[in-house]
Amino acid sequence: MSTLQLDRSDERLSHDLTPAGRARAALRNIRSGDLGPLPVIVGLVIIAVIFQSLNPVFLSSGNLVNLMLDSAAVGVISLGIVCVLLVGEIDLSVGSVSGFTAAVVAVLFVRHDWNWVLAVVVALGIATLIGLTYGLALTRFGMPSFVASLAGLLAFLGLQLAILGDQGSVNLPFDSFLVTFAQVSFVPPWLAYVLAALAPAGMLAAGYETSSRRRRANLSATSVRVLVVRAVALLVGLEFVAWYLNRERGIGWMVVFFVALVVILNYGITRTGWGRSLLAVGGNVEAARRSGIGVRRIYLSAFAVCSFLAALGGILAAGRLASANLSSGTGDVNLNAIAAAVIGGTSLFGGRGSAWSALLGTVVIAAIANGLTLLNLDSSYRFVITGLVLAVAVAIDSLARRSRASHGRA
Repeated sequence: MSTLQLDRSDERLSHDLTPAGRARAALRNIRSGDLGPLPVIVGLVIIAVIFQSLNPVFLSSGNLVNLMLDSAAVGVISLGIVCVLLVGEIDLSVGSVSGFTAAVVAVLFVRHDWNWVLAVVVALGIATLIGLTYGLALTRFGMPSFVASLAGLLAFLGLQLAILGDQGSVNLPFDSFLVTFAQVSFVPPWLAYVLAALAPAGMLAAGYETSSRRRRANLSATSVRVLVVRAVALLVGLEFVAWYLNRERGIGWMVVFFVALVVILNYGITRTGWGRSLLAVGGNVEAARRSGIGVRRIYLSAFAVCSFLAALGGILAAGRLASANLSSGTGDVNLNAIAAAVIGGTSLFGGRGSAWSALLGTVVIAAIANGLTLLNLDSSYRFVITGLVLAVAVAIDSLARRSRASHGRA
């Protein structure tokens, strides 16, 4: 068979939108190393089955409500990690930045009687400057982000201790918005069903717009029937989740806020020039520079967004605990945020990942921690299991990169 015939055969396969054709395309993607969210989803199913068999409370609606609330703050921090990983860098100080900015908010709000909104704005502004400083250290002075953020980890931990003072803790008023939002604010049941319907409607509209644009360009496009089937399946799933959680307290507004941030960042990564530049810089920085992308600007924005989201996550965590103290942002917060992004599918090597990685990875880590807590097991098990899951995720990423490279050479 000639090369031209092979090319045409591949083109026909890529344009085959029948169920069988899609199955073959999915199989080709898996063989080439493009696994997508499949390993994470399979892992979540395994985790759910194991813990539910050991303790029937695990999948109860009340426990899932708590699990989602407890994971939202770390999930927001992990969203920022996704941004820096996409450009092939790392920020080791997100935990310290989250604790430091939470302490700033608490001190200004409680001890100095500032309006909480103003205190939050100041803290977020400080965090953004921190991220810009990391970016400048990398782009202007060539300081590796590993070193710069490691220095920041120590420095901001010290500043957190200094501003909290001898008391070491500042309690937030229980009737303040920060605490009520993180602890007792839940979506009304009727609105939960409406929000659950908006997601598939938005997916259907976006899919239809993409398919129409591809058809106008004479490219293969997903049929309307397939788009409708996907939207209906998602609608049924989300409405069931809303119904199940509404059997208890329902869906927390903090969880809705986290998911909204995921959607916004996902749009920014997949549908804007900024997001495409992130992926291009992480894939090949020199090629990105030669194509006219402002590499320095992309690095600065990635670190700024990362620190901004770290501060936002720290403030949410303080509201959840109704306190900012010496342990805020310490412990396993830093590592869990980084591990969540990687476990969810964002590559440590740059150029591949999505905002949904943070959500999926955060759910995995939160599920492990929650399940072990229900079993009354020591926290040492959680560290060991999370470490093993992270090692597996990185191994899968490395094998996928090797497989894609081999297919590219072929």
